Amino acid sequence: MAFYLVTGGAGFIGSHLTEELARRGHRVRVVDDLSTGHRRNLAHLGGVEFIEGDLADLEVARRAVAGVEFVLHQAAIPSVPRSVTDPLTSHRANADATLNVLLAARDEGVRRLVYAGSSSAYGETPTLPKVETMRTATLSPYALQKLMGEQYCQLFTQLYGFQAVTIRYFNVFGPRQDPSSPYSGVISLFISAICDGRAPTICGDGEQTRDFTYVSNVVDGVLRASEAPGVAGEVINVATGGRISINALFRALRDLIGVDVAPIYGPARAGDVRDSQADIGKARRLLGYEPAVGFEDGLRKTVDWYRASQVTTA
Repeated sequence: MAFYLVTGGAGFIGSHLTEELARRGHRVRVVDDLSTGHRRNLAHLGGVEFIEGDLADLEVARRAVAGVEFVLHQAAIPSVPRSVTDPLTSHRANADATLNVLLAARDEGVRRLVYAGSSSAYGETPTLPKVETMRTATLSPYALQKLMGEQYCQLFTQLYGFQAVTIRYFNVFGPRQDPSSPYSGVISLFISAICDGRAPTICGDGEQTRDFTYVSNVVDGVLRASEAPGVAGEVINVATGGRISINALFRALRDLIGVDVAPIYGPARAGDVRDSQADIGKARRLLGYEPAVGFEDGLRKTVDWYRASQVTTA
């Protein structure tokens, strides 16, 4: 049994990581400022230590890492549009807090830190799929901040011998993704609208494509990265390796939910890339990773969870 810290552990991906770690019998501490996370995401778990605090405060970061062996750094404001409208707050959460966590983890002698990177670092490079060796071309403050974080991870490995590895996420979706926020992932927003009989908004023409990845695949990749030998300093894509358009996503959800609505088309969002698809060959080689839950199955699981959660809260 190991001792893990999950930063942002009350959030969407963080709570799934916490849940799986607890299921495996590990000791888990969560730190979260609850700006985007929710205590209810952890309510079904017993024995998880919780610290409420802002990791942009170095003392909070030091308290959070005290005694832990592994850090899974998920804490962020994961929103391109929010970073465009409020880059200062986004920078504090995504860049300043990451540096604090790295400093605290290095000084504490943490065995390894796994950092939640972002496919937004690739930007609008036309080549598909996206390979980790490609030049980065960030289009938003969020993308730049996440890229800074992974470069700090690599620097800490090179300069201090600290074990840090970055997992680049690609459009993660699944249960507990909050549809009440305007900055939520498109799938949670679409499900909420269609189930309510409302017309969801598609930004742009809807032909932009994404590598939608069910959350349990990401959890598997991150936990593999916390244990795999020889991956310190690496940047590794974890996704499905496929892509689907936003229009096709809408049609799939409409058919799955069984509500006949049509979307509304609005302007494209500033900072969004046109197409995204991961090359997952490196994850296969270094982590033994293989996506276990496909897109359609993941959609069904997510819709089922949303319907059940609506019944529970009704």
